[in-house]
Amino acid sequence: MDGDADSVGEGTAPEVLALARTVARLRAEIVDLKGVIATAVVVERAEGVLMGRLGISAEAAHELLLERAARRGRSVLEECWITLGRAGAGTPPPSGSDAPPPTPATPSVRTRGTPGPAAAATVLARLAEGLVGARTGDDVAELLRGELAPTEVPDLDGVMIYVATSGGALELVGHAGVGEVVAGQWRRVPPFGGLAALQALADGEPVWLEDPVRDARRHPLIGPPGRWPARAWLPMSRDGAPGAVIGFLRTGPEPFDPPARDLLRRAVRLCGGLLRTFERRPGPTPPGDGAEPGGAPAGPDAVQGILDALSGPAVLLTPLRGADGEVEDYRIDAAAPDSADVAGRRGRELVGLRVLETYPTVAGTAVWEGYLDALTTGRPYEGEPFTYEEVLAGVPKRSVYSVRATVLGEHLVVSWLRHDGDEREVRRLADMQRLGNLGWAGWNPVARTAVWSEQVYAIFDRDPALGPVRLEDLPHHLPTADRPAVSAAVARLLGRGESVDEAFRINTPRGVRHVRMVAEAQTDADGHPVEVHGLLQDVTARQDAELALLESERDVLVQRGRFEAERALAASLQNTLLPIPEQSLELAGLCVDVAYAPADSGINVGGDWYSAIELPDHSALFVVGDVAGHGLPAVGTMAQLRFTAKGMTVTGSALPDVLDRLNRLLLHTAADQSGSSTATATMVMGRYRPSDRRLTWVRAGHLPPLLIRGDGADYLPQPKGALLGAAFGSRYGQSATDLLPGDHLLLYTDGLVEDPGEDIGTGLARLADTALRLVREGRGETLARTLAALRPRHRDDICVLHLHVPDDA
Repeated sequence: MDGDADSVGEGTAPEVLALARTVARLRAEIVDLKGVIATAVVVERAEGVLMGRLGISAEAAHELLLERAARRGRSVLEECWITLGRAGAGTPPPSGSDAPPPTPATPSVRTRGTPGPAAAATVLARLAEGLVGARTGDDVAELLRGELAPTEVPDLDGVMIYVATSGGALELVGHAGVGEVVAGQWRRVPPFGGLAALQALADGEPVWLEDPVRDARRHPLIGPPGRWPARAWLPMSRDGAPGAVIGFLRTGPEPFDPPARDLLRRAVRLCGGLLRTFERRPGPTPPGDGAEPGGAPAGPDAVQGILDALSGPAVLLTPLRGADGEVEDYRIDAAAPDSADVAGRRGRELVGLRVLETYPTVAGTAVWEGYLDALTTGRPYEGEPFTYEEVLAGVPKRSVYSVRATVLGEHLVVSWLRHDGDEREVRRLADMQRLGNLGWAGWNPVARTAVWSEQVYAIFDRDPALGPVRLEDLPHHLPTADRPAVSAAVARLLGRGESVDEAFRINTPRGVRHVRMVAEAQTDADGHPVEVHGLLQDVTARQDAELALLESERDVLVQRGRFEAERALAASLQNTLLPIPEQSLELAGLCVDVAYAPADSGINVGGDWYSAIELPDHSALFVVGDVAGHGLPAVGTMAQLRFTAKGMTVTGSALPDVLDRLNRLLLHTAADQSGSSTATATMVMGRYRPSDRRLTWVRAGHLPPLLIRGDGADYLPQPKGALLGAAFGSRYGQSATDLLPGDHLLLYTDGLVEDPGEDIGTGLARLADTALRLVREGRGETLARTLAALRPRHRDDICVLHLHVPDDA
């Protein structure tokens, strides 16, 4: 194909003719576009030279070119070429022009410091002459840095030139002095907020950054903040809107004074015409990184690796260009696994195919135009849904597609969505049946035929080769117990046309399944069923769940009854073994008050207990204990400890010996009961001798007694004593304390002081403060009951034993 539609002979296939016309039209448009761009570039460069030399605006330079061309009888383009030749552009003017030969510019002498009007004009003139020979953005950046530093803009160290992309991002097209590391890190800037370059581009006004500390808080800074304390970002207009931005980076902290700011503005305006000619060119790729500009994967192999991980159809197209550079076709060089065409080719089977050779009717369509537009402008193409028809084996096949194409380096990434309604609905119906474990069935009583969906075969675990089961034969596939009800439902359905909703079981090679059938009949004019439609759903899982739920509820009820009975028995035993007096007792000259409060939550009785008895020598024994656990085991251990401690003390055993034997008793009891864990308990036990008011006491892992005397409340120093039932060989010490008239002594269990998540020291301090306050308020006679009542939401049992020495004792 030569690219000219007129060269195609008669008899050519319509799709080839369409392709030839499309290619010819595109070539003509591109040639015209190139001519327009070339002319605009020459005019803008000539205007820039006049702006720099004469210090005039762009509008004044344009008017001057028009006036000179009219006065000398030349075209505007000829006058522009002559102006560029005189500036040393190095590009010959058109043949036949009367332009004099180019003369080199005479360099001017630079002066250090802030540029004045004459110096600024000289700088701009040299800049304009240098821009004539610039070919890349790096050339422009180097020229700006060389002409403006170090005399005109002191300490100017770096220049960065960005252009705006169609997506609002910034792409670095030129830089000087910043280094390849910084340039590589900031080659492409996404459109996130706060960056000074983006702000200048959005507002159309320069942004001057002259306070590093404040600027770092307001803007993300390019490069190290300390390297460039002063920065300036100046936008450049393109067709009336900001399209590029140039950054000037200084190593000195001095602000940009008004003359320097004016010079930078004029220099940026001078660069506008030239930058427009290459603003879309990507910056160079650092050697060895193997990537396309912008970080895209380098080749089809890398892209194929990415597409392999994607869901949905997508391919990588490589344009195939003719000798004139025009796109003649596209080759598929990578394809996602879900990519498929109308011929049934999938995934990598598409790789290597050419678009027009394989899908010739695409030529000249909106999709083809969209591909070319994306390659030309760099903007993504998103087309409206279109109908594509392909003839396969003599049969036309139509499909509706929506296509999207995005530029990736020199390639196109194309993805599409297929809108074929019938195929989509079939797929949705299949997914619905599979997810709901249900299928549809149809029966024709007149023709005695039946049809099942695939899911019904799966429910019945039946080979599709055997065909469906007729409706009247369905009861024969059920257990005997279910046949009468289903037979009656089928008779109503086929006889009177009544709808049915029936649940039954079926026997399958993998066991019994529970099935629900909902069916209705279509009848003729006489009311006779002529067609039956139904849904069958496997509800085995739901049925099993309901049965399991019933079993669980039954077990819960049984367990709850057992717990209630155990609680009642334990509470009865506890009340029998541990009666709580309703008022204070007198024992060995002491006033004794007892309080017991069960846990605020739970259904089990705890193992807290106390004992207060008079011994044969007229002394008194006071014990408070706490058995680990709840329920009957805790009550049994409590009774065992209470009576054993009481018996051993009555017979004259020393208190440390009593604890030692109780510890061995718990350990041996657990050893005798195979499989039982060792019961543990804490205990505090004291013997009070009224003759000298001496209290001798021992403890086994229990909290210390609290003594309230006068204006203080202190815990007694604790003797050595480990938890009962913890280990063989535990040793128990003994302490003695003389009580005085008016003293109050509290023995208690941990439920009185412990709170979840709170340190035990906090609870002990709270108890001491509260008890002292109550005694001072004159509420010492009911101290035990009052302290227990102040703990309304306790999670453990509370047992308190209050000993009070009368004032006249």
